[in-house]
Amino acid sequence: MSPIAQHTIVGTPFSTFTRTITLGLHRKGIPFQQVHTAPHSATADAHHPFGFLPTLIIPGDAKIKLRESQAIVRYVDRVAPEPSLHLPEGDSHLPEQMWEVSDLHGLSGFPKVEGGVVKKRVAAGDQGKLSDAEIREQLKDGVAELKRFLAVIESLMAPEGYIFGENLTWADYFLYPLIADLEAIPEGEVIGTRIHEWVAKMKALPEVEKTFENTLAAGGRPPSD
Repeated sequence: MSPIAQHTIVGTPFSTFTRTITLGLHRKGIPFQQVHTAPHSATADAHHPFGFLPTLIIPGDAKIKLRESQAIVRYVDRVAPEPSLHLPEGDSHLPEQMWEVSDLHGLSGFPKVEGGVVKKRVAAGDQGKLSDAEIREQLKDGVAELKRFLAVIESLMAPEGYIFGENLTWADYFLYPLIADLEAIPEGEVIGTRIHEWVAKMKALPEVEKTFENTLAAGGRPPSD
């Protein structure tokens, strides 16, 4: 098999969806360069019709751009099927359940973790006008929704190991950036034991270390462009 050419990923490491994709690119050994840009920036708008992140630019004369994480993941799996990030056939779960859980992370987890709590906490902290008690009061409803989401996710996880036990899958990569952000703020105190154990296992992965720089936990903020 010929070597895979270098790709370009458009998106800041601060973006959870961008980190999901870069985790997979590292795992699959797909070389890439990263354009650090915030959502809705001029650069993001030039690559995505709605300015969202990430966009994957495919090498070649056509310069095809893939937007939306699910489309990018399917491309990554096609050009680099191994190591697999899917549930194997014959597993106690249906292989499609991996996508079910991944979608729950993106469609329910992102608004509850990021929109409802993390982004508001970070913005309030950066402004420095409110006390911790005042911030917590503002986040009270969001934290209640966050707790419900975390309880649902824990109920779907295997008793130990990754989300699906010994099988590392895309579901882990879709959830990890959200939980890593949550761990970086005081509201991370609501994370339960099972998810903490899972986080420790994820942190042992080389791709997690390689994608840490410029994330919220590393003290990063989105680029200003």
